[in-house]
This record gives sequence, C-alpha cells and structure tokens, in this order.
Amino acid sequence: MTTTRHVALKRLKANKVPEVTVYFWIIKVLCTTVGETAADYLNDTVGLGLTRTALVMGVLLVAALVWQFRLPAYAAGVYWVTVVLISIVGTLITDELTDGLGVALEVTTAVFAVVLAATFAAWYAAERTLSIHTILTVRRETFYWAAVLFTFALGTAAGDLVAERLDLGYPLSVVLFGALIAVVAGARYVLGLNAITAFWIAYILTRPLGASIGDYLSQAREDGGLGLGTTATSALFLVMICALVVYLTLSRRDRTPVEQA
Repeated sequence: MTTTRHVALKRLKANKVPEVTVYFWIIKVLCTTVGETAADYLNDTVGLGLTRTALVMGVLLVAALVWQFRLPAYAAGVYWVTVVLISIVGTLITDELTDGLGVALEVTTAVFAVVLAATFAAWYAAERTLSIHTILTVRRETFYWAAVLFTFALGTAAGDLVAERLDLGYPLSVVLFGALIAVVAGARYVLGLNAITAFWIAYILTRPLGASIGDYLSQAREDGGLGLGTTATSALFLVMICALVVYLTLSRRDRTPVEQA
C-alpha cells in the first residue's frame, strides 16, 4: 500500500527538447538558413546595422528562453522559435566580431571551438552525460542552450572561414558540408561512433550547411547565388518551418515519452 502510494506520488518529468528524428534535422537546417538570411535582411535590407540587430534579436531570444524554461515539457512551437532566434543571434555574434571589430575568422573559429569544448566539459563534469534525451532539469537545460548558442557561433565562423579563405563558392560549400555530415552518419552507423559525439558534430556542421544554402539562394547572381534575396529566402524557409512545427505539434511524433522521477 505504501509502495503503491509512493509510486503514485512520484513527480513525472518530461524531456524539454525533441527526439532526434528526420524532422529534427530538416527543421534544424531550415533554422540555420533563416539564421543567415534573416540576420542579413535585418542588418542590410532593413538597415538596422549589426549592433542594433544584435540587441533586438538578443532581447527576443531572452524572452523566448524565459518562455522555454518556464514550460514543464517540450512544446514544438516555443522550442523552434527559440532555435530560430538563437541561430540569428549566434550568426550576429560572429559577424559582430569579424565585420564589426575586425577579429580574424581564424581567431573567432578557434575561440568558439574552445568555448564550446569548455561548455561540454562543464556540462559533463556536472551531469556525467551530454545526452539530449534527459534534459529534465534547469541546469541541464541551461547547459543545452549554451551549447546550442556556441555551436551556431562556431558553425558561422568555421563556415565563413572555409567559404572566404578557400573561396569554394556556395554550391560547392553545400556539397562539402553535406558530405561531412554524411561521413559523420557513416561513422555512427557503420563504425559505431558514439551517438552523442556524432549528434553534436552533425549539429555543428548543419550550421555552415544551412548558411551555404541560404547564401546560394539569396545572394545576387554575380556573387554566385540565385538572386532570390534575403526577404524571399527568409520568408520561404520560415513558412516551411511553421508547416513542419504545426505538423509536429498535432502529431506529437517528436516527443520523448514521459518518465517517472
């Protein structure tokens, strides 16, 4: 009787982030593309400039994170709004350092790599895992979003470093980063690479992949793009994100089953 009551009174905990499905990766790439094109749209087309754009997006990101942290469980709409905003802010942080302050891409890439590694080290030291399947506490969620922010900043810096220093062009950059993600997938499923390690490497690589796609679609033809512009490209990808998020909200296909704590 006591045991039954004890079990019944256990607090149910729900994961705060989605399951890693094909929908997760599709929306993630779409978000990274929007992060690139929306940052350019606000900075150049609207004319806010890097600093003001970063401040506005930073405020919106803080509001989204407060909303996300207050939720008892994963909610697709809030989660992906937060990812879109953190994608834009991560892009702007790198752009502010490189374009605004003149810090070399080699330096920003190295610095963000060290900062991300330190975040992972602190996360593991505190929780003994980097798994995204058990984001059940405020501390784990804090580490998670810090890691996500720095993956976007690192991915932006590394992607710009490759594109600008190697001058590959947008289509070839898409192929390169797509191939690297395929290598990671192969290492995971063929060679047995640790699932958590494979996830975070792929997560970093989707940032320059999405940015290359966004640049290819939005940039002028004389600059190697298709000339759709940042407005049309951002709007197109936002519509696709919204459609997928609505589907996931209704179908609940990316929710982790609730566990007893």
